[in-house]
Amino acid sequence: MDDATRDAIEAAAFRRLTALLRHRTDVQNVDLMGIGGFCRNCLSDWIAEAAAERDVVLTKDMAREMVYGMQYAAYKTRYQTDATPEQLDRMRSSVARNYREDALDEALDESFPASDPPSGSQP
Repeated sequence: MDDATRDAIEAAAFRRLTALLRHRTDVQNVDLMGIGGFCRNCLSDWIAEAAAERDVVLTKDMAREMVYGMQYAAYKTRYQTDATPEQLDRMRSSVARNYREDALDEALDESFPASDPPSGSQP
């Protein structure tokens, strides 16, 4: 597969993901963090980082609007609820699993050449 085709496929999948996240306003960011270790804000940050790597000016607010489909403040007011202590505990436990140890990661990469273990900042 050539790079342009791969980029188009990944872009289409990203658009479906953001459409689903916009639709599923019942799923709080803290719940996404508690299950998957990332949330809408993380996705927004990754977009802004990717833009910066390509010298494209994209503010944090602009990136969040790409993900939320509206201004972040409006989304929070309309859909976000206060997190429960249980949600926060799940989130902390889940996020802790995102962080990798470089030496261990290198060993894993060498021992499993066909795999690409997830990292804390690049899924």
